[in-house]
Amino acid sequence: MSSSLSPLQKYRLQYLPTIPDALKNMKMLKAIEAKTGLELKKHPSELEISFTTIADFFPLSHRAPFLKFTKGKQALTKPLRVGVVLSGGQAAGGHNVISGIFDALKSLNPASELIGFLNGPSGIIKDQTTEITAPLIEGYRNQGGFDLIGSGRTKIETSEQLKTALEVVLKHKLDGLIIIGGDDSNTNAALLAEYFLARQCETSVVGVPKTIDGDLKNKDIEISFGFDSASKNYSETIGSLMRDVFSAKKYYCFIKLMGRSASHITLECALQTHPNLTFISEEVAAQKSSLKQLVGEVCNLICQRASNGKDYGVVLIPEGLVEFIPEVKCLIVELNGLLAESTPHYAALENLKDDSKKIEYIEKLLSKDSVSCFRSLPKDNKLQLLIGRDSHGNVQVSKIETERMMIEMVKEELYKRTKKGDYQGTFSPLSHFCGYEGRACLPSNFDCQYCYALGMTAVALIKSEATGYICCLSNLTKRVEDWIPGGIPLTSMMAMETRHGTAKPVITKALVDLNGKPFEVFSQQRARWAQNDDYVNPGPTQFFGPEEITDALTLTLKLEAIEKQDKT
Repeated sequence: MSSSLSPLQKYRLQYLPTIPDALKNMKMLKAIEAKTGLELKKHPSELEISFTTIADFFPLSHRAPFLKFTKGKQALTKPLRVGVVLSGGQAAGGHNVISGIFDALKSLNPASELIGFLNGPSGIIKDQTTEITAPLIEGYRNQGGFDLIGSGRTKIETSEQLKTALEVVLKHKLDGLIIIGGDDSNTNAALLAEYFLARQCETSVVGVPKTIDGDLKNKDIEISFGFDSASKNYSETIGSLMRDVFSAKKYYCFIKLMGRSASHITLECALQTHPNLTFISEEVAAQKSSLKQLVGEVCNLICQRASNGKDYGVVLIPEGLVEFIPEVKCLIVELNGLLAESTPHYAALENLKDDSKKIEYIEKLLSKDSVSCFRSLPKDNKLQLLIGRDSHGNVQVSKIETERMMIEMVKEELYKRTKKGDYQGTFSPLSHFCGYEGRACLPSNFDCQYCYALGMTAVALIKSEATGYICCLSNLTKRVEDWIPGGIPLTSMMAMETRHGTAKPVITKALVDLNGKPFEVFSQQRARWAQNDDYVNPGPTQFFGPEEITDALTLTLKLEAIEKQDKT
């Protein structure tokens, strides 16, 4: 931990999360089979095919039951040795998951030990560890970031990696391994659990749902940790920009928000702040909207507001929007194939030093539809599609400045409308990206308590010798004391996907439900927000004061709870 702490950070070290009643006596907890589980919406024939394929990958763990906890007899508990790893991008609350794990282990037996694997899953492969002790963890309670043990994006999936991981957990005599991560990380957790079972290794593998994007959830996992803190952090920024826009009355703010695969963050921030226009990627895909149509939608808004004397406004754009626009998605897929590292085109493009030459080279290779789409893009965005590719040779969508692309294309269209006499306003755009600042911010009270309880739940699963599970807490809109811990078999969340030509089991990402309550409420309000200045400034995340402010839930969680209640 940094030696310099702000007064607020020092106060946050003293914050004591409330513990759900069901987790208050860890020694008496006993895992039993739950009666309810995930809703499977596939037809029986489709389900059978998918299930058989998943079963081929996970013959020993695919039939694991859903678990809940009940009180058993209090008994002496042997000291447990547990390993923990942070995987993937940061999310506020990770340190509280580790705090909850540590405290739960010590409550079971003071001689229990917690081993942290350093810098993500690679720490398991390289056997890089540190013992997490009481003095060490005390400096990280309720703090943001993942710097206690670091994180990384290494995947443990090859036979050699799995073999090494087994050797490492056996060397450290681990009773459990807790993987804190998103969908890919928890897919890896399922693979490790299966591999360990097949080799009679008794180390339990348990996952914890983490991602600020909010796309790791289902009927039983109501929210992934970090989403609450990030959406509040971004909503504060958006609210402040709205206040500035409304004060100056001469700017348009185009704000891109994190969320490549799903628009949960963008939808939540829209519900919190009431922007003039918000794109939801899932809706764009469902309507098969073209890039030209989206640009036209922005321009129509600007022209309508200008006719009312308003040359200002706020537009929200999800990070992954371009991948949901059908023509751009096809272009990206085509570029990924053309510019894979194994192709001659990759090397040829690398050897071209002039940007214009790169563009000319690739245009000759693209299909008719894709070249038309490519030519419609601003030059900077063309280059972003061609350079800075990931380790697989794919376009790094997160680095495409969609907000700037939209600004440039809107400028061009407004110029055409001005020449025709259809627009007489003034367009002064500003671009912003709400991104990394939301991943490592101080966790909200909700994330502090939620993460602490998730850590305790992970230990309860290990104590019950459960493996191949992800921990969950339900009833989250109620008092913390009433939260209900449980365990979901990771294989129940999986489907088969083709990646790099090979069928693989992956945890399905949860996209925004266009028939769900949060999107319904958004849809009912957005027309009014478009022309009215109904801006809301939520302000910064609050830690002290009335509970209605300090412990406020995201509107997404509230609305989904109402929807669930209406269905029962």
